[in-house]
Order: sequence, then structure tokens, then C-alpha cells
Amino acid sequence: MDVWHRERQSKGADLMIRIEKVLHSVQSEYQKIEVFETETFGRVLVIDGYLMLTEKDEFIYHEMIVHVPMSVLRDPKRALVIGGGDGGTVRELVRHGCLERIDFVEIDGEVIETSKRFFPSVASGMGDPRVTTHIADGVEFVAESKDGYDLIIVDSTDPFVGPGEGLFTEAFYGDCASILNEGGILVNQHESPYYGENAEIARKTHLKLRRVFPVCTVYQAFIPTYPSGHWLFGFASKGTDPLSDPVPGRMDGIATRYFNEDVRKASFALPNYVRSLLE
Repeated sequence: MDVWHRERQSKGADLMIRIEKVLHSVQSEYQKIEVFETETFGRVLVIDGYLMLTEKDEFIYHEMIVHVPMSVLRDPKRALVIGGGDGGTVRELVRHGCLERIDFVEIDGEVIETSKRFFPSVASGMGDPRVTTHIADGVEFVAESKDGYDLIIVDSTDPFVGPGEGLFTEAFYGDCASILNEGGILVNQHESPYYGENAEIARKTHLKLRRVFPVCTVYQAFIPTYPSGHWLFGFASKGTDPLSDPVPGRMDGIATRYFNEDVRKASFALPNYVRSLLE
């Protein structure tokens, strides 16, 4: 008998992926974590019933959340990753030799251990000596931090999944702004603009960021397994223009499968329906 992962992406629209084998299922202190083997997408990570990543398309999300801001940061030394327990964001960051320190904050250590076991290629950057892993609440970490960062990446679950809700508040964004160095950038996953439920989250998140940061916009990527496939990232800064010329040599030696300079520039060219949503 066929077994399928079925995820409600919107009212009347579900994503279904046939499961070849259940590799892992555990209830952590915060959420249910599952790993499935599938024919179409390889291994997939599911949290509280929502798909977090697949082996087939995770590179799109992780390359875009990291290399878009890193391409324009003038002299980044320190980065902070909130969430992203699978390690994909950290994997892309450690490819940048200019970074001297990366603080990686994940509330649920079980997600990290699951990724190390079942997604070793995604988790491969966690062992880099520049990475310090903190099993902690990201909201509290930022509120209590005295350090200055050049880049903050909020790689959170959806606000309705697990403990992610606190990472979508104006107070949290204000605390992030207070520990960003001059010219620093904050990037976050910003939901889909297409389905009504996700679009409303995207709109509210953008408005909150806009009240905190002088430079605030969104950019986009096509990620097949995320709701509608059309996904947004928030870009907020204290002054860095997202469409600045790339730093010469920044991407030298970094091979990518999705990201390139043309894609970076084009990702900020928003369809009219997205512009209207964010007004």
C-alpha cells in the first residue's frame, strides 16, 4: 500500500509526496521531527507535518539566503544564524573565507543531530572551527547579546510551526538591529506571496521590518517544494543597498547550482502582485 506525506499548502491545495521509507521519527521537547526517503526528492525533513527541506532542492534556499547578502557586504567578519538547525545556511556561510566567526543558534538540538545523521552533506559546515553552536532560544540570545554582527540570517520555521513564532515580531527585529554593525544586513525567510495565508504573513513581516530598518525590501527564488514554489526572503539593512555592485572576488572559488550574479540582481525585480502586497 502506498504511503504519502500530505501537506496542506492552502485551502484546497495539498502537496503530496510518496514515501518509500520512514527513516526517523522523534518527538523532541519542541516539535515532531521526521525524515522520509522518497523517490522524487530524496530524503526529506519534516517538522510538525511541514516540509522543511528536501535533498533535491535545498540548495536553492540555502544559496539564496546566504550569497545574496554576502555578495554585497563590504568587509564581513562576523555572522549570526538564528534557526536553520539542518545546517544548510551554515554550510554556505563557511565557504566564505572572509568570515572569522559564525554564531549558530538553534533552540532544538534534536534537529541538529537529525541533520548530522540523515543529511550529512547539508550539515557539513557545522564542524568548521569558525562556527560556535549555541543550543538556545534565538529571541533570548539576540536580546542578551552584546556582540556586533555584520550579517544576521533568520532561518526560521514558519511562525505556526514549532517555536518559530517569536522570530517574526517587531521587538525581535529591533533587537537584531541593535547588534548589527553599521552597514550590517539582516535576511530572513519571508514566506510565499502567493497563497493567502502565507501572503498575509509575508506582508506583516515586511511591515514590521520596515518600521525598524531604513533599507527594507524582499527578493525571491523558485523552490519547488515550498508552498506555490514562489518564495520570498526579506532583506533589511542599516544602509547597504541590496543592488550594490558585488564585492570583487567575493564569489571566486564558490561553485553554486542556483545563485549567480544575474540571478541576484533579478531576484529583486518583483512582480506587480508582490509589490502590491508589500505596500
